[in-house]
Amino acid sequence: MRTKRILWIAYSILMIGSIPWSLNAQAKQEALYVPCEEMPDLMTKYSADYSSLVRFYAPASRGYWGRTNDPGGSPERRERMTKLRNDYLAKLEQLDFNALPQECKADYVLFKRDLEKENAEAKEQEAVYQKIKKWFPFSDHIYSYLKARRRGYQPDATKMAKDWNSVVEQMASLQTKLESTPSLGKDEVEEAVRVIDDLKNSAESIYTFYNGYDPLFTWWIPKIYDEMGKGFDAYSEAFKNKVNKGKPVDESGIVGNPVGREELMKQLEYEMIDYTPEELIELANEEFAWCDAELLKASQEMGFGNDWKAAQEKVKNAYVEPGKQPELILRLYNEAIDFLKKNDLITVPPLAEEVWGMGMMSPERQLVNPFFTGGTSISISYPTDEMSYEQRMMSMRGNNPHFSMATVHHELIAGHNLQGFMNNRHRTYRNFRTPFWTEGWALYWELLLWDKGFPKGPEDRIGMLFWHMHRCARIIFSLNYHLGKWTPQECIDFLVDRVGHERANAEGEVRRSFVGNYPPLYQLAYLTGGRQFYALHQELVDSGKMTNKEFHDRIITMNAMPVEMIKAIMTNQKINKNYKAKWKFYDPPKP
Repeated sequence: MRTKRILWIAYSILMIGSIPWSLNAQAKQEALYVPCEEMPDLMTKYSADYSSLVRFYAPASRGYWGRTNDPGGSPERRERMTKLRNDYLAKLEQLDFNALPQECKADYVLFKRDLEKENAEAKEQEAVYQKIKKWFPFSDHIYSYLKARRRGYQPDATKMAKDWNSVVEQMASLQTKLESTPSLGKDEVEEAVRVIDDLKNSAESIYTFYNGYDPLFTWWIPKIYDEMGKGFDAYSEAFKNKVNKGKPVDESGIVGNPVGREELMKQLEYEMIDYTPEELIELANEEFAWCDAELLKASQEMGFGNDWKAAQEKVKNAYVEPGKQPELILRLYNEAIDFLKKNDLITVPPLAEEVWGMGMMSPERQLVNPFFTGGTSISISYPTDEMSYEQRMMSMRGNNPHFSMATVHHELIAGHNLQGFMNNRHRTYRNFRTPFWTEGWALYWELLLWDKGFPKGPEDRIGMLFWHMHRCARIIFSLNYHLGKWTPQECIDFLVDRVGHERANAEGEVRRSFVGNYPPLYQLAYLTGGRQFYALHQELVDSGKMTNKEFHDRIITMNAMPVEMIKAIMTNQKINKNYKAKWKFYDPPKP
Protein backbone atom coordinates (compact mmCIF):
# COMPACT_ATOMS: atom_id res chain seq x y z
CA MET A 1 0.00 0.00 0.00
CA ARG A 2 2.92 2.37 0.80
CA THR A 3 4.38 1.72 -2.65
CA LYS A 4 1.03 2.59 -4.25
CA ARG A 5 0.91 5.87 -2.35
CA ILE A 6 4.43 6.79 -3.46
CA LEU A 7 3.52 6.02 -7.07
CA TRP A 8 0.35 8.11 -6.76
CA ILE A 9 2.30 11.07 -5.36
CA ALA A 10 4.78 10.79 -8.21
CA TYR A 11 1.95 10.64 -10.73
CA SER A 12 0.29 13.69 -9.16
CA ILE A 13 3.50 15.72 -9.36
CA LEU A 14 3.89 14.75 -12.99
CA MET A 15 0.29 15.69 -13.77
CA ILE A 16 0.58 19.05 -12.01
CA GLY A 17 3.30 19.94 -14.44
CA SER A 18 1.02 19.11 -17.35
CA ILE A 19 -1.86 21.35 -16.25
CA PRO A 20 -1.89 24.78 -17.90
CA TRP A 21 -0.55 27.50 -15.63
CA SER A 22 -3.63 29.58 -16.39
CA LEU A 23 -5.54 27.42 -13.93
CA ASN A 24 -5.39 28.67 -10.36
CA ALA A 25 -4.08 26.51 -7.51
CA GLN A 26 -7.54 25.48 -6.32
CA ALA A 27 -8.55 24.34 -9.81
CA LYS A 28 -5.35 22.29 -10.09
CA GLN A 29 -6.01 20.65 -6.76
CA GLU A 30 -9.59 19.79 -7.72
CA ALA A 31 -8.49 18.42 -11.11
CA LEU A 32 -6.13 15.97 -9.41
CA TYR A 33 -7.96 15.32 -6.19
CA VAL A 34 -8.77 11.77 -5.16
CA PRO A 35 -9.84 11.53 -1.51
CA CYS A 36 -8.14 8.16 -0.94
CA GLU A 37 -7.28 4.98 -2.82
CA GLU A 38 -9.22 2.43 -0.83
CA MET A 39 -12.86 3.46 -1.17
CA PRO A 40 -12.86 4.57 -4.84
CA ASP A 41 -11.03 1.35 -5.70
CA LEU A 42 -13.42 -0.85 -3.73
CA MET A 43 -16.58 0.85 -5.02
CA THR A 44 -15.40 0.87 -8.63
CA LYS A 45 -14.56 -2.83 -8.48
CA TYR A 46 -17.88 -3.67 -6.85
CA SER A 47 -19.76 -1.85 -9.58
CA ALA A 48 -17.77 -3.73 -12.24
CA ASP A 49 -18.20 -7.08 -10.48
CA TYR A 50 -21.91 -6.49 -10.04
CA SER A 51 -22.38 -5.65 -13.72
CA SER A 52 -20.32 -8.68 -14.77
CA LEU A 53 -22.30 -11.07 -12.61
CA VAL A 54 -25.67 -9.68 -13.66
CA ARG A 55 -24.59 -9.88 -17.28
CA PHE A 56 -23.38 -13.46 -16.89
CA TYR A 57 -26.17 -14.90 -14.76
CA ALA A 58 -29.06 -12.99 -16.31
CA PRO A 59 -30.56 -14.81 -19.30
CA ALA A 60 -29.32 -13.50 -22.62
CA SER A 61 -31.52 -13.03 -25.64
CA ARG A 62 -31.05 -12.41 -29.35
CA GLY A 63 -27.47 -13.60 -29.22
CA TYR A 64 -26.01 -11.22 -26.63
CA TRP A 65 -25.72 -11.23 -22.86
CA GLY A 66 -28.59 -9.31 -21.35
CA ARG A 67 -28.36 -6.82 -18.50
CA THR A 68 -30.79 -6.07 -15.72
CA ASN A 69 -30.84 -4.21 -12.42
CA ASP A 70 -33.22 -6.77 -10.91
CA PRO A 71 -31.30 -8.92 -8.39
CA GLY A 72 -34.00 -11.61 -8.55
CA GLY A 73 -34.31 -14.42 -11.06
CA SER A 74 -33.03 -17.92 -10.68
CA PRO A 75 -32.01 -19.25 -7.25
CA GLU A 76 -28.50 -19.55 -8.67
CA ARG A 77 -28.38 -15.83 -9.47
CA ARG A 78 -29.91 -14.79 -6.15
CA GLU A 79 -27.32 -16.80 -4.25
CA ARG A 80 -24.42 -15.44 -6.31
CA MET A 81 -25.43 -11.81 -5.85
CA THR A 82 -25.76 -12.29 -2.08
CA LYS A 83 -22.27 -13.79 -2.01
CA LEU A 84 -20.94 -10.76 -3.89
CA ARG A 85 -22.39 -8.37 -1.34
CA ASN A 86 -21.07 -10.39 1.59
CA ASP A 87 -17.62 -10.57 0.00
CA TYR A 88 -17.49 -6.78 -0.21
CA LEU A 89 -18.82 -6.34 3.32
CA ALA A 90 -15.91 -8.52 4.43
CA LYS A 91 -13.48 -6.37 2.42
CA LEU A 92 -14.86 -3.28 4.12
CA GLU A 93 -14.25 -4.82 7.53
CA GLN A 94 -10.60 -5.34 6.60
CA LEU A 95 -10.06 -1.60 6.11
CA ASP A 96 -8.78 0.62 8.89
CA PHE A 97 -11.77 2.94 9.11
CA ASN A 98 -10.13 5.43 11.46
CA ALA A 99 -7.20 5.88 9.07
CA LEU A 100 -9.46 6.93 6.19
CA PRO A 101 -9.77 10.62 5.31
CA GLN A 102 -13.11 12.31 5.95
CA GLU A 103 -14.62 11.91 2.51
CA CYS A 104 -13.74 8.22 2.39
CA LYS A 105 -15.26 7.64 5.81
CA ALA A 106 -18.51 8.94 4.36
CA ASP A 107 -18.15 6.58 1.39
CA TYR A 108 -17.49 3.69 3.77
CA VAL A 109 -20.62 4.40 5.81
CA LEU A 110 -22.84 4.75 2.73
CA PHE A 111 -21.40 1.79 0.83
CA LYS A 112 -21.84 -0.44 3.88
CA ARG A 113 -25.37 0.89 4.39
CA ASP A 114 -26.37 0.06 0.82
CA LEU A 115 -24.87 -3.44 0.85
CA GLU A 116 -26.70 -4.25 4.08
CA LYS A 117 -29.95 -2.79 2.73
CA GLU A 118 -29.68 -4.88 -0.45
CA ASN A 119 -29.05 -8.00 1.64
CA ALA A 120 -32.15 -7.26 3.71
CA GLU A 121 -34.23 -6.70 0.58
CA ALA A 122 -32.92 -9.94 -0.92
CA LYS A 123 -34.06 -11.81 2.19
CA GLU A 124 -37.50 -10.23 1.93
CA GLN A 125 -37.72 -11.15 -1.74
CA GLU A 126 -36.56 -14.68 -0.99
CA ALA A 127 -39.33 -15.04 1.61
CA VAL A 128 -41.91 -14.03 -1.02
CA TYR A 129 -40.33 -16.38 -3.55
CA GLN A 130 -40.71 -19.29 -1.13
CA LYS A 131 -44.45 -18.53 -0.94
CA ILE A 132 -44.94 -18.86 -4.70
CA LYS A 133 -42.25 -21.47 -5.41
CA LYS A 134 -44.87 -24.22 -5.45
CA TRP A 135 -46.27 -22.78 -8.68
CA PHE A 136 -42.97 -23.40 -10.49
CA PRO A 137 -41.92 -27.03 -9.92
CA PHE A 138 -40.70 -27.15 -13.53
CA SER A 139 -38.21 -24.27 -13.32
CA ASP A 140 -35.13 -26.50 -13.23
CA HIS A 141 -36.15 -27.94 -16.62
CA ILE A 142 -35.17 -24.50 -17.96
CA TYR A 143 -32.47 -23.23 -15.62
CA SER A 144 -30.37 -26.39 -15.92
CA TYR A 145 -30.22 -25.95 -19.71
CA LEU A 146 -29.42 -22.25 -19.33
CA LYS A 147 -26.46 -23.12 -17.12
CA ALA A 148 -25.14 -25.57 -19.71
CA ARG A 149 -25.83 -23.10 -22.54
CA ARG A 150 -23.47 -20.53 -21.01
CA ARG A 151 -20.53 -22.85 -21.75
CA GLY A 152 -21.91 -24.16 -25.02
CA TYR A 153 -22.58 -27.77 -24.03
CA GLN A 154 -24.63 -29.61 -26.63
CA PRO A 155 -27.99 -30.57 -25.11
CA ASP A 156 -29.63 -33.95 -25.39
CA ALA A 157 -32.39 -32.69 -27.67
CA THR A 158 -34.59 -35.76 -27.19
CA LYS A 159 -34.53 -35.41 -23.41
CA MET A 160 -34.91 -31.65 -23.65
CA ALA A 161 -38.02 -31.98 -25.80
CA LYS A 162 -39.54 -34.27 -23.17
CA ASP A 163 -38.59 -31.87 -20.35
CA TRP A 164 -40.00 -28.79 -22.09
CA ASN A 165 -43.17 -30.60 -23.07
CA SER A 166 -43.53 -31.44 -19.37
CA VAL A 167 -43.22 -27.69 -18.61
CA VAL A 168 -46.12 -26.95 -20.97
CA GLU A 169 -48.31 -29.67 -19.42
CA GLN A 170 -47.52 -28.69 -15.82
CA MET A 171 -48.19 -25.00 -16.49
CA ALA A 172 -51.60 -25.78 -18.00
CA SER A 173 -52.53 -27.94 -15.00
CA LEU A 174 -51.25 -25.39 -12.48
CA GLN A 175 -53.04 -22.55 -14.26
CA THR A 176 -56.36 -24.34 -13.83
CA LYS A 177 -55.58 -24.80 -10.16
CA LEU A 178 -54.50 -21.16 -9.84
CA GLU A 179 -57.72 -19.84 -11.35
CA SER A 180 -59.76 -21.59 -8.67
CA THR A 181 -57.71 -20.27 -5.74
CA PRO A 182 -58.45 -17.08 -3.74
CA SER A 183 -56.69 -13.86 -4.62
CA LEU A 184 -52.98 -13.48 -3.88
CA GLY A 185 -51.07 -10.62 -2.31
CA LYS A 186 -49.64 -7.95 -4.59
CA ASP A 187 -46.06 -8.86 -3.66
CA GLU A 188 -46.69 -12.54 -4.44
CA VAL A 189 -48.18 -11.75 -7.84
CA GLU A 190 -45.32 -9.40 -8.71
CA GLU A 191 -42.76 -12.03 -7.75
CA ALA A 192 -44.56 -14.74 -9.73
CA VAL A 193 -44.68 -12.53 -12.83
CA ARG A 194 -40.98 -11.75 -12.36
CA VAL A 195 -40.17 -15.48 -12.20
CA ILE A 196 -42.23 -16.18 -15.33
CA ASP A 197 -40.46 -13.39 -17.22
CA ASP A 198 -37.10 -14.77 -16.15
CA LEU A 199 -38.01 -18.32 -17.20
CA LYS A 200 -39.32 -17.08 -20.54
CA ASN A 201 -36.16 -15.03 -21.18
CA SER A 202 -34.02 -17.99 -20.16
CA ALA A 203 -35.81 -20.24 -22.63
CA GLU A 204 -35.35 -17.60 -25.34
CA SER A 205 -31.63 -17.43 -24.56
CA ILE A 206 -31.32 -21.19 -24.96
CA TYR A 207 -33.43 -21.32 -28.09
CA THR A 208 -31.66 -18.53 -29.98
CA PHE A 209 -28.28 -20.06 -29.17
CA TYR A 210 -28.97 -23.57 -30.50
CA ASN A 211 -31.78 -23.26 -33.01
CA GLY A 212 -30.54 -23.46 -36.59
CA TYR A 213 -27.05 -24.45 -35.41
CA ASP A 214 -27.74 -27.78 -33.72
CA PRO A 215 -29.61 -30.15 -36.14
CA LEU A 216 -31.29 -32.32 -33.48
CA PHE A 217 -32.28 -29.28 -31.41
CA THR A 218 -33.75 -27.64 -34.50
CA TRP A 219 -35.73 -30.81 -35.32
CA TRP A 220 -37.12 -31.37 -31.79
CA ILE A 221 -37.57 -28.02 -30.07
CA PRO A 222 -39.21 -25.20 -32.14
CA LYS A 223 -42.80 -26.39 -31.90
CA ILE A 224 -42.54 -27.10 -28.18
CA TYR A 225 -40.75 -23.78 -27.60
CA ASP A 226 -43.58 -21.91 -29.28
CA GLU A 227 -46.19 -23.68 -27.14
CA MET A 228 -44.18 -22.98 -23.99
CA GLY A 229 -43.98 -19.26 -24.81
CA LYS A 230 -47.75 -19.06 -25.18
CA GLY A 231 -48.09 -20.98 -21.93
CA PHE A 232 -45.86 -18.50 -20.11
CA ASP A 233 -47.94 -15.58 -21.37
CA ALA A 234 -51.19 -17.19 -20.27
CA TYR A 235 -49.73 -18.18 -16.90
CA SER A 236 -48.53 -14.62 -16.32
CA GLU A 237 -51.98 -13.18 -17.08
CA ALA A 238 -53.57 -15.70 -14.74
CA PHE A 239 -51.35 -14.45 -11.91
CA LYS A 240 -52.07 -10.81 -12.71
CA ASN A 241 -55.79 -11.55 -12.47
CA LYS A 242 -55.33 -12.98 -8.95
CA VAL A 243 -53.92 -9.82 -7.37
CA ASN A 244 -56.05 -8.35 -4.63
CA LYS A 245 -56.40 -4.90 -6.17
CA GLY A 246 -58.63 -3.52 -3.49
CA LYS A 247 -61.40 -1.03 -4.00
CA PRO A 248 -61.26 2.74 -4.39
CA VAL A 249 -61.80 4.37 -1.02
CA ASP A 250 -63.41 7.46 -2.56
CA GLU A 251 -64.73 9.02 -5.75
CA SER A 252 -61.21 9.61 -7.13
CA GLY A 253 -61.03 5.96 -8.19
CA ILE A 254 -57.35 5.87 -7.14
CA VAL A 255 -56.22 2.62 -5.49
CA GLY A 256 -52.84 3.12 -3.86
CA ASN A 257 -50.85 1.44 -1.13
CA PRO A 258 -50.34 3.54 2.04
CA VAL A 259 -47.14 2.14 3.58
CA GLY A 260 -47.76 3.21 7.19
CA ARG A 261 -45.70 5.06 9.76
CA GLU A 262 -43.23 2.26 10.51
CA GLU A 263 -42.14 2.00 6.88
CA LEU A 264 -41.90 5.79 6.58
CA MET A 265 -39.61 5.91 9.61
CA LYS A 266 -37.48 3.12 8.18
CA GLN A 267 -37.06 4.95 4.89
CA LEU A 268 -36.36 8.30 6.59
CA GLU A 269 -33.58 6.65 8.59
CA TYR A 270 -32.09 5.19 5.40
CA GLU A 271 -32.17 8.61 3.71
CA MET A 272 -30.53 10.21 6.78
CA ILE A 273 -33.44 12.51 7.57
CA ASP A 274 -33.70 12.94 11.34
CA TYR A 275 -37.37 13.93 11.48
CA THR A 276 -40.60 12.03 12.03
CA PRO A 277 -43.41 12.24 9.45
CA GLU A 278 -45.45 14.33 11.89
CA GLU A 279 -42.60 16.81 12.35
CA LEU A 280 -42.16 17.19 8.59
CA ILE A 281 -45.88 17.87 8.13
CA GLU A 282 -45.79 20.54 10.85
CA LEU A 283 -42.72 22.21 9.32
CA ALA A 284 -44.25 22.13 5.83
CA ASN A 285 -47.39 23.81 7.19
CA GLU A 286 -45.24 26.55 8.73
CA GLU A 287 -43.52 27.09 5.39
CA PHE A 288 -46.90 27.10 3.66
CA ALA A 289 -47.96 29.95 5.95
CA TRP A 290 -44.95 31.97 4.73
CA CYS A 291 -45.98 31.25 1.12
CA ASP A 292 -49.53 32.43 1.91
CA ALA A 293 -48.22 35.70 3.29
CA GLU A 294 -45.95 36.31 0.29
CA LEU A 295 -48.77 35.43 -2.09
CA LEU A 296 -51.03 38.05 -0.51
CA LYS A 297 -48.28 40.66 -0.87
CA ALA A 298 -47.96 39.90 -4.60
CA SER A 299 -51.74 39.83 -5.04
CA GLN A 300 -52.06 43.24 -3.39
CA GLU A 301 -49.30 44.67 -5.60
CA MET A 302 -51.28 43.50 -8.64
CA GLY A 303 -54.41 45.24 -7.40
CA PHE A 304 -56.39 42.15 -6.36
CA GLY A 305 -56.23 42.72 -2.62
CA ASN A 306 -56.43 39.43 -0.72
CA ASP A 307 -58.02 37.57 -3.64
CA TRP A 308 -54.86 35.65 -4.50
CA LYS A 309 -56.77 33.21 -6.71
CA ALA A 310 -57.83 36.08 -8.97
CA ALA A 311 -54.23 37.26 -9.17
CA GLN A 312 -53.11 33.72 -9.96
CA GLU A 313 -55.77 33.49 -12.69
CA LYS A 314 -54.31 36.55 -14.39
CA VAL A 315 -50.86 34.98 -14.23
CA LYS A 316 -52.13 31.69 -15.70
CA ASN A 317 -53.78 33.50 -18.59
CA ALA A 318 -50.51 35.18 -19.57
CA TYR A 319 -49.57 32.11 -21.64
CA VAL A 320 -47.84 32.47 -24.99
CA GLU A 321 -49.63 31.57 -28.20
CA PRO A 322 -49.23 28.09 -29.75
CA GLY A 323 -45.83 27.54 -31.36
CA LYS A 324 -44.07 30.12 -29.17
CA GLN A 325 -43.30 27.99 -26.10
CA PRO A 326 -39.84 26.74 -27.20
CA GLU A 327 -38.75 30.36 -27.73
CA LEU A 328 -40.05 31.19 -24.26
CA ILE A 329 -38.06 28.34 -22.72
CA LEU A 330 -34.88 29.58 -24.43
CA ARG A 331 -35.50 33.12 -23.16
CA LEU A 332 -36.06 31.90 -19.60
CA TYR A 333 -32.95 29.70 -19.81
CA ASN A 334 -30.83 32.66 -20.97
CA GLU A 335 -32.21 34.82 -18.18
CA ALA A 336 -31.31 32.17 -15.59
CA ILE A 337 -27.77 31.63 -16.96
CA ASP A 338 -27.14 35.36 -17.10
CA PHE A 339 -28.31 35.69 -13.50
CA LEU A 340 -26.04 32.86 -12.31
CA LYS A 341 -23.03 34.46 -14.00
CA LYS A 342 -23.82 38.03 -12.99
CA ASN A 343 -24.02 36.98 -9.32
CA ASP A 344 -20.98 34.66 -9.63
CA LEU A 345 -22.93 31.79 -8.06
CA ILE A 346 -21.43 28.70 -9.73
CA THR A 347 -18.98 27.68 -12.43
CA VAL A 348 -20.84 26.66 -15.58
CA PRO A 349 -18.61 24.60 -17.94
CA PRO A 350 -18.88 25.95 -21.51
CA LEU A 351 -19.62 22.45 -22.83
CA ALA A 352 -22.59 22.13 -20.46
CA GLU A 353 -24.00 25.34 -21.95
CA GLU A 354 -23.36 24.05 -25.44
CA VAL A 355 -24.94 20.60 -25.37
CA TRP A 356 -28.25 20.81 -23.50
CA GLY A 357 -31.19 20.03 -25.76
CA MET A 358 -34.94 20.47 -26.24
CA GLY A 359 -37.73 18.04 -27.03
CA MET A 360 -41.50 18.30 -27.29
CA MET A 361 -43.55 16.14 -24.91
CA SER A 362 -46.06 13.80 -26.53
CA PRO A 363 -49.80 14.33 -25.95
CA GLU A 364 -49.90 10.98 -24.13
CA ARG A 365 -47.18 12.01 -21.70
CA GLN A 366 -48.81 15.37 -21.14
CA LEU A 367 -51.94 13.64 -19.85
CA VAL A 368 -49.76 12.11 -17.12
CA ASN A 369 -47.29 14.95 -16.67
CA PRO A 370 -48.71 18.33 -17.77
CA PHE A 371 -45.51 20.25 -16.90
CA PHE A 372 -42.12 20.08 -18.61
CA THR A 373 -39.33 17.86 -17.32
CA GLY A 374 -35.57 18.09 -17.67
CA GLY A 375 -32.18 16.45 -17.61
CA THR A 376 -29.94 16.05 -20.64
CA SER A 377 -32.73 17.78 -22.57
CA ILE A 378 -35.72 19.78 -21.45
CA SER A 379 -39.01 18.18 -22.47
CA ILE A 380 -41.52 20.90 -23.27
CA SER A 381 -45.20 20.43 -22.43
CA TYR A 382 -47.54 22.45 -24.66
CA PRO A 383 -50.72 21.69 -26.64
CA THR A 384 -50.84 19.76 -29.90
CA ASP A 385 -53.60 19.67 -32.52
CA GLU A 386 -54.81 16.30 -31.16
CA MET A 387 -55.89 17.72 -27.81
CA SER A 388 -59.36 18.78 -26.81
CA TYR A 389 -60.06 22.42 -25.99
CA GLU A 390 -59.98 21.71 -22.25
CA GLN A 391 -56.65 19.88 -22.53
CA ARG A 392 -55.12 22.69 -24.57
CA MET A 393 -56.18 25.36 -22.09
CA MET A 394 -54.94 23.32 -19.13
CA SER A 395 -51.54 22.87 -20.79
CA MET A 396 -51.12 26.53 -21.79
CA ARG A 397 -52.34 27.93 -18.47
CA GLY A 398 -50.21 25.54 -16.44
CA ASN A 399 -47.08 26.37 -18.45
CA ASN A 400 -47.40 30.16 -18.52
CA PRO A 401 -44.16 32.22 -18.50
CA HIS A 402 -44.35 33.14 -14.82
CA PHE A 403 -44.81 29.54 -13.66
CA SER A 404 -42.13 28.35 -16.06
CA MET A 405 -39.46 30.87 -15.07
CA ALA A 406 -39.31 29.20 -11.66
CA THR A 407 -38.44 25.79 -13.06
CA VAL A 408 -36.40 26.13 -16.28
CA HIS A 409 -33.25 26.49 -14.17
CA HIS A 410 -34.52 23.60 -11.99
CA GLU A 411 -34.57 21.31 -15.02
CA LEU A 412 -31.46 22.64 -16.79
CA ILE A 413 -28.66 24.72 -15.26
CA ALA A 414 -27.88 24.80 -12.36
CA GLY A 415 -30.37 21.97 -11.74
CA HIS A 416 -30.76 18.50 -13.23
CA ASN A 417 -28.85 19.09 -16.46
CA LEU A 418 -25.75 20.34 -14.65
CA GLN A 419 -26.06 17.58 -12.04
CA GLY A 420 -25.88 14.88 -14.70
CA PHE A 421 -23.10 16.67 -16.58
CA MET A 422 -20.92 16.95 -13.47
CA ASN A 423 -21.74 13.48 -12.13
CA ASN A 424 -20.30 11.99 -15.31
CA ARG A 425 -17.03 13.85 -14.72
CA HIS A 426 -16.39 13.93 -10.96
CA ARG A 427 -16.24 11.20 -8.30
CA THR A 428 -17.66 8.80 -10.88
CA TYR A 429 -17.19 5.86 -8.50
CA ARG A 430 -19.97 7.25 -6.31
CA ASN A 431 -23.46 5.88 -6.84
CA PHE A 432 -25.45 6.95 -3.78
CA ARG A 433 -28.49 8.15 -5.71
CA THR A 434 -31.11 9.80 -3.54
CA PRO A 435 -33.99 12.15 -4.43
CA PHE A 436 -32.99 14.36 -1.51
CA TRP A 437 -29.81 15.17 -3.47
CA THR A 438 -31.25 15.01 -6.99
CA GLU A 439 -34.48 16.92 -6.42
CA GLY A 440 -33.25 18.77 -3.35
CA TRP A 441 -30.39 20.46 -5.22
CA ALA A 442 -32.64 21.58 -8.08
CA LEU A 443 -35.27 22.89 -5.64
CA TYR A 444 -32.62 24.64 -3.54
CA TRP A 445 -31.85 26.91 -6.51
CA GLU A 446 -35.46 28.09 -6.50
CA LEU A 447 -35.04 29.11 -2.85
CA LEU A 448 -31.69 30.79 -3.42
CA LEU A 449 -32.72 32.69 -6.55
CA TRP A 450 -35.80 33.98 -4.73
CA ASP A 451 -33.51 35.38 -2.02
CA LYS A 452 -31.23 36.90 -4.68
CA GLY A 453 -34.08 38.81 -6.35
CA PHE A 454 -34.49 36.67 -9.47
CA PRO A 455 -38.26 37.28 -9.86
CA LYS A 456 -38.77 40.65 -11.57
CA GLY A 457 -42.23 41.54 -10.32
CA PRO A 458 -45.33 40.28 -8.49
CA GLU A 459 -46.35 38.05 -11.44
CA ASP A 460 -42.99 36.26 -11.35
CA ARG A 461 -43.24 35.94 -7.58
CA ILE A 462 -46.70 34.37 -7.91
CA GLY A 463 -45.22 31.93 -10.43
CA MET A 464 -42.38 30.95 -8.08
CA LEU A 465 -44.76 30.77 -5.12
CA PHE A 466 -47.04 28.38 -7.02
CA TRP A 467 -44.21 25.85 -7.14
CA HIS A 468 -43.06 26.61 -3.60
CA MET A 469 -46.59 25.94 -2.31
CA HIS A 470 -46.75 22.84 -4.49
CA ARG A 471 -43.64 21.43 -2.79
CA CYS A 472 -45.03 22.23 0.68
CA ALA A 473 -48.25 20.52 -0.35
CA ARG A 474 -46.38 17.43 -1.55
CA ILE A 475 -44.94 16.90 1.93
CA ILE A 476 -48.31 17.39 3.56
CA PHE A 477 -50.54 15.32 1.31
CA SER A 478 -48.10 12.45 0.63
CA LEU A 479 -47.27 11.87 4.28
CA ASN A 480 -50.89 12.21 5.43
CA TYR A 481 -51.86 9.66 2.79
CA HIS A 482 -49.16 7.16 3.76
CA LEU A 483 -50.02 7.63 7.44
CA GLY A 484 -53.58 6.62 6.57
CA LYS A 485 -55.06 10.00 7.51
CA TRP A 486 -56.10 11.33 4.07
CA THR A 487 -57.84 9.72 1.12
CA PRO A 488 -56.70 10.38 -2.48
CA GLN A 489 -59.67 12.70 -3.03
CA GLU A 490 -58.74 14.77 -0.01
CA CYS A 491 -55.23 15.09 -1.47
CA ILE A 492 -56.67 16.27 -4.81
CA ASP A 493 -58.96 18.81 -3.15
CA PHE A 494 -56.03 20.12 -1.09
CA LEU A 495 -53.97 20.79 -4.22
CA VAL A 496 -56.87 22.58 -5.91
CA ASP A 497 -57.94 24.68 -2.94
CA ARG A 498 -54.60 25.51 -1.33
CA VAL A 499 -52.19 25.61 -4.28
CA GLY A 500 -54.43 26.65 -7.15
CA HIS A 501 -53.95 23.60 -9.37
CA GLU A 502 -56.21 22.91 -12.29
CA ARG A 503 -58.31 19.95 -11.07
CA ALA A 504 -57.12 17.63 -13.84
CA ASN A 505 -53.50 18.48 -12.99
CA ALA A 506 -54.16 17.81 -9.32
CA GLU A 507 -55.67 14.41 -10.14
CA GLY A 508 -52.65 13.57 -12.27
CA GLU A 509 -50.27 14.61 -9.49
CA VAL A 510 -51.99 12.43 -6.89
CA ARG A 511 -52.33 9.49 -9.25
CA ARG A 512 -48.62 9.60 -10.12
CA SER A 513 -47.70 9.88 -6.47
CA PHE A 514 -49.66 6.85 -5.28
CA VAL A 515 -50.14 4.59 -8.29
CA GLY A 516 -46.88 5.24 -10.14
CA ASN A 517 -43.46 3.91 -9.26
CA TYR A 518 -42.49 6.74 -6.93
CA PRO A 519 -41.22 5.59 -3.51
CA PRO A 520 -43.14 7.05 -0.56
CA LEU A 521 -40.55 9.73 0.26
CA TYR A 522 -39.93 10.96 -3.27
CA GLN A 523 -42.47 13.78 -3.28
CA LEU A 524 -41.30 15.21 0.02
CA ALA A 525 -37.64 15.00 -1.03
CA TYR A 526 -37.87 18.17 -3.16
CA LEU A 527 -38.39 20.75 -0.44
CA THR A 528 -36.86 18.70 2.38
CA GLY A 529 -33.64 18.16 0.42
CA GLY A 530 -33.74 21.79 -0.68
CA ARG A 531 -33.93 22.89 2.94
CA GLN A 532 -30.85 20.76 3.71
CA PHE A 533 -28.78 22.55 1.08
CA TYR A 534 -30.24 25.90 2.18
CA ALA A 535 -29.27 25.30 5.82
CA LEU A 536 -25.75 24.28 4.78
CA HIS A 537 -25.51 27.45 2.69
CA GLN A 538 -26.44 29.51 5.75
CA GLU A 539 -23.77 27.76 7.80
CA LEU A 540 -20.92 28.08 5.31
CA VAL A 541 -21.72 31.00 2.99
CA ASP A 542 -23.83 33.40 5.04
CA SER A 543 -21.23 33.06 7.80
CA GLY A 544 -18.49 34.15 5.40
CA LYS A 545 -16.54 30.89 5.49
CA MET A 546 -17.03 30.30 1.74
CA THR A 547 -18.16 32.27 -1.27
CA ASN A 548 -21.24 31.20 -3.20
CA LYS A 549 -19.12 29.90 -6.06
CA GLU A 550 -16.76 27.96 -3.77
CA PHE A 551 -19.74 26.41 -1.98
CA HIS A 552 -21.64 25.37 -5.09
CA ASP A 553 -18.58 24.21 -7.03
CA ARG A 554 -17.53 22.00 -4.13
CA ILE A 555 -20.93 20.34 -3.83
CA ILE A 556 -21.54 19.79 -7.54
CA THR A 557 -18.19 17.99 -7.91
CA MET A 558 -18.85 15.59 -5.02
CA ASN A 559 -21.47 13.55 -6.93
CA ALA A 560 -24.70 12.22 -5.44
CA MET A 561 -24.93 11.33 -1.77
CA PRO A 562 -27.15 12.13 1.23
CA VAL A 563 -26.86 15.83 2.05
CA GLU A 564 -26.06 15.06 5.69
CA MET A 565 -22.90 13.33 4.49
CA ILE A 566 -22.02 16.34 2.32
CA LYS A 567 -22.34 18.49 5.44
CA ALA A 568 -20.20 16.08 7.46
CA ILE A 569 -17.47 16.26 4.83
CA MET A 570 -17.54 20.02 4.32
CA THR A 571 -17.64 20.85 8.04
CA ASN A 572 -15.23 18.09 9.07
CA GLN A 573 -17.84 16.60 11.38
CA LYS A 574 -16.95 13.40 13.23
CA ILE A 575 -18.05 10.28 11.29
CA ASN A 576 -18.07 6.87 12.90
CA LYS A 577 -18.71 3.45 11.35
CA ASN A 578 -22.34 3.34 12.41
CA TYR A 579 -23.17 6.95 11.70
CA LYS A 580 -26.83 7.91 12.12
CA ALA A 581 -28.60 11.09 11.03
CA LYS A 582 -28.65 13.84 13.66
CA TRP A 583 -29.00 17.10 11.74
CA LYS A 584 -31.99 19.34 12.52
CA PHE A 585 -31.77 21.45 9.39
CA TYR A 586 -35.39 22.42 8.67
CA ASP A 587 -35.91 26.07 9.58
CA PRO A 588 -38.89 27.33 7.56
CA PRO A 589 -39.16 31.08 6.90
CA LYS A 590 -41.58 32.96 9.11
CA PRO A 591 -44.47 35.08 7.73
